[in-house]
Amino acid sequence: MKKFFLLLLFVGSVGFADANTTKEVDTNETNLTKEDLVKKQIEEQMKREEKYAKEQKFYQGSEYNLSEAQVNEKSLSTIPVIEPDFDFNMDDTYSDEQ
Repeated sequence: MKKFFLLLLFVGSVGFADANTTKEVDTNETNLTKEDLVKKQIEEQMKREEKYAKEQKFYQGSEYNLSEAQVNEKSLSTIPVIEPDFDFNMDDTYSDEQ
């Protein structure tokens, strides 16, 4: 019974503390004027746009030289062909008889 009471007390205090922190954030945002909020949103959007531009620069790949990673077609003929082993049988693995 004591454990239940302590658990209930702990959960209630955590919930109460969480409610107080959200109120503080809300009061800080209401103290800002509309102009400040607009400036803040514009700054956030500009950061997102910079990140998007950086990502697009990477995805387009116009500044990267990938010619070193190309495979020489003539060197492929020297690689031996590995034939698959078709004798593999899993029937014994799943049989009930041992």
